[in-house]
Amino acid sequence: MPPLAVYIRAVLLCLQEYNKPIMALAKLRLAFYVALFCLGLAGSIAPVSAQGLRQEVYVLTVDGAIEPVVERYISRGIRKAEKDEVPLVIIKLDTPGGLLLSTQKIVETLLDAGVPTAVYVHPPGAFAASAGTFITTAANFAVMAKATSIGAATPVGSGGEDLPETLSEKAKNITVAMADGIAELRGRNREKLISTVTEARAFTASQAVDEGIVDFVAEDIDDLLDQLHGRTAVTAVGTVEMNTRDLTEKEIDMNLAEKFFSFVADPNIIGILLTIGALGIFVELIHPGLFVPGVTGVLALIVGLVALGTLPFNWAGIALLALAAVLIFLEIQVPGLGFLGLAGIVCFILGALLLFSVGEPSLPGAPVLKISLWLVSILSGIMAAFALVLVTQVIRYRKYQYEGRTGKLVGQRGHVTSTLNPKGTVQLASEVWTAISKGDYVIHAGEVVEVVDVEGLTLTVRRV
Repeated sequence: MPPLAVYIRAVLLCLQEYNKPIMALAKLRLAFYVALFCLGLAGSIAPVSAQGLRQEVYVLTVDGAIEPVVERYISRGIRKAEKDEVPLVIIKLDTPGGLLLSTQKIVETLLDAGVPTAVYVHPPGAFAASAGTFITTAANFAVMAKATSIGAATPVGSGGEDLPETLSEKAKNITVAMADGIAELRGRNREKLISTVTEARAFTASQAVDEGIVDFVAEDIDDLLDQLHGRTAVTAVGTVEMNTRDLTEKEIDMNLAEKFFSFVADPNIIGILLTIGALGIFVELIHPGLFVPGVTGVLALIVGLVALGTLPFNWAGIALLALAAVLIFLEIQVPGLGFLGLAGIVCFILGALLLFSVGEPSLPGAPVLKISLWLVSILSGIMAAFALVLVTQVIRYRKYQYEGRTGKLVGQRGHVTSTLNPKGTVQLASEVWTAISKGDYVIHAGEVVEVVDVEGLTLTVRRV
């Protein structure tokens, strides 16, 4: 785009030519400068209109519980839309609910978005229950398909159970305040929106429109875009008049990392990964140099801990699992005590059960954050069997190592350090051993003897 100075220069030249006698050459120059000015001005204005707003709308799809991975997916999609300067982001939503903390973060992202947003409860038969109520109403435009529903946003426990009275009141106050803020900023019906929390009310699409909870009902995205045309949206960067004619849709899917962690961020998967990690590291420590068990264990442990970090967890459960690993490792190193291994298994069971017992308020429809009792039993059995096998191998290895070492003593010669009568001590090389004379003969100190047998740590010798 030519700089502004070029345009100013063109205007000045035009004025100069205008003051000269109107001759054929002057007319040609004047026409040339005017044309240059018009072309330059058009070139500077037209690209702004074309580049300022891309002629496509970003569409994100959320089908399932609201959890940290979904929150990051929505946040990434909106930030990408802001960067690309698209005119609208549509979130197709079908959710039974989700985690309260993730819901709060999504609501904050929508209220602070620098691009117009629309949440579309779709397809017919879908619902924006619980967490979906807040997400839908927090967008600039709340839209529902026919035969969909919204509401029932009363907080519950992390396992779906009713909260204790004090905690329940606190959680309700938080969610009511969130609903109140959304109603004020987006012009929703405050009373009806709050009733979804205090009374667990739910509304059909037509009821939600009549009560002022959502904006309108749309058959599909094309219908949604038609109805949005000409409306205004208040964003973080100002008020925008919607021009949604002739827009194309572009699906923004979860990336590979989001899809991967959406799968592994499950309490049961995390429990399996942590167990595999511990077992792999145990094998590598007992049999160094194998590499494959060690590398597999470290990778499983890292992925499990990263996935664990995306969910609310209990530090007491982490501490108990770490203690279990230490106790089982000590049992392997000092076999025969038994109670160390047993204590390790008990700590493992308690840690697995307490790992997600955080008592954090949630919203109906949130994923149940606990490891299955069946899986805890299976993993504990595997851990106990694995520890038993390792202990047995260690004992056998040490026995073979000892027998191989002591078997070489037969035939060696040494001298008596204390009289064998018939029992005493004998020195072989730099080591002193307990010894018994063969045939119970008395062998005096200083005499040379030869080892004829080894039993445990006691040698049987004869006089040379």
